[in-house]
Amino acid sequence: MRVGIIGLGYRLGYLARVFSLARDDFEIVGYVDPAPAGLPYTQEHGVSVGKAYENLDALIEEGKLDLLMVGSPNHLHLEHIRIGLERGIKIFAEKPVVTTIEDTMALAELIGQYGSDRVMVGLVLRYAPLYVDLRRAQAEGALGQVASIEASEHIPPYHGAFFMRDWRRYEKYAGSFMLEKCCHDLDLYNGVMGCRPRYVASFGGRRSFTPDNAPQGSGANDLTEYHRKPSGWLGSDKVFDSDGDIIDFQTAIVQYENGAALTFHTNLNVPDDFRRFAVIGAKGMAEGDFVRNYFKVTDARTKDRIADKTYTASDLSAHYGADEQMAEDILKHLHDGAPLPVSVTDALEAGLLALSMDEAMRNKTVVDMTAIWTRFDSALGRS
Repeated sequence: MRVGIIGLGYRLGYLARVFSLARDDFEIVGYVDPAPAGLPYTQEHGVSVGKAYENLDALIEEGKLDLLMVGSPNHLHLEHIRIGLERGIKIFAEKPVVTTIEDTMALAELIGQYGSDRVMVGLVLRYAPLYVDLRRAQAEGALGQVASIEASEHIPPYHGAFFMRDWRRYEKYAGSFMLEKCCHDLDLYNGVMGCRPRYVASFGGRRSFTPDNAPQGSGANDLTEYHRKPSGWLGSDKVFDSDGDIIDFQTAIVQYENGAALTFHTNLNVPDDFRRFAVIGAKGMAEGDFVRNYFKVTDARTKDRIADKTYTASDLSAHYGADEQMAEDILKHLHDGAPLPVSVTDALEAGLLALSMDEAMRNKTVVDMTAIWTRFDSALGRS
């Protein structure tokens, strides 16, 4: 299996190792990246990424690819995916797939033309054992009809500082923080709801990574912890005086087409971080935390604990045991046609929800997504 990479950053460098370990015939023949931040990682772990190419056309022409892995800055994804599709290659694209509503509609038209099975997405949490157990409990009827979900994605200060220093601090390259980082989580809860979001409200801003909160006195020059995670392209040393335009906290409430509701909170400065959910249904509730590695299901009538699990990820995994499973399942899909738990259409729907949250936050209004879904379905060729 001949594979090419465009955008050999930290994430694709890591995934090059994970996919290479998952199948012996996974051969990366080359990459395109003028400053491959992920290359030292692949070299350290003995992963061959083949030859460096000047541009994507050259990589495709000479590489004779079976799979193109897209890890370029988010705003470039659409063009790279388009080129791959036009050349008859299957695509694996990192999240978020695209960064704007207009690019979403353009990609939907490509999906309508070439088929959704041609593009796979890196929404890795769909493969996490914790989420698999949540969906199994739901399918078995332990929760009953879902009424509401309370969920969050919180990251520690060093990781928040990374966003303030990396190219992802600029929405024009990465999309918003809600889109870039939290599309994983929004996709998960869209999946649990089983229908599309309808109404969205949101509030947020920047209150932690501001000049007033910079370390003072004897600690003013000690920002080691805030530089623990290296930045890549367009990297900066500025943390509390970042020139980026992303938020550092945001809350949102969503009502779905079935009447159920989601509350979601993200924050970039949570020293004892967690990434948890409580899914509350008519018959029971499920609660779990991807960071603290637990999952519980409780019966609403008897208060009996139906499930009570903890999880241990391998040293290789960066996402709670999900990365290896994602690589294994995608490779089975490519070779044997095995189904995947998430599609590019799912990814775009999560992205449209994130973008609607941002619109609601900017305008301090409740966004009705009906018109967006009509336009999206039309672009896909469904109407």
